[in-house]
Amino acid sequence: RSVSTEPTFAPYRTTREEGYMNEDQKAHFRDILLQWKHQLMEEVDRTVNHMKDEAANYPDPADRASQEEEFSLELKTRDRERKLIRKIDNTLELIDHDDYGYCSCGIEIGVQRLEARPTATQCIDCKTLAEIKERQIHG
Repeated sequence: RSVSTEPTFAPYRTTREEGYMNEDQKAHFRDILLQWKHQLMEEVDRTVNHMKDEAANYPDPADRASQEEEFSLELKTRDRERKLIRKIDNTLELIDHDDYGYCSCGIEIGVQRLEARPTATQCIDCKTLAEIKERQIHG
């Protein structure tokens, strides 16, 4: 029953002459992020409607438990998506303030990496280092 919440888009074709994160690129990523957010919000609406339609007070405890487990899983998924919507909103603000597409180390994150993960805030090297450190700390 789950619908894909990944955005679909045509990859951006860079040219040699254009600068990184020019207006066309920013518009491309804004469109991706807005489409993704819209898909996530539609899925939230579907869940609410599904839970309203399916909510029943089953006399059988096993049926009730099964329904509660299904609803619990749906709510956990929606919670993750709610956090992702917040991250998308933060990313849209980065675009508005011309801070999108750059890692804290100062280098470009890259169009292809951003298309794979539009909310990325780190270049691949910094992200890899962060993941190594995380594994060392938490095993």
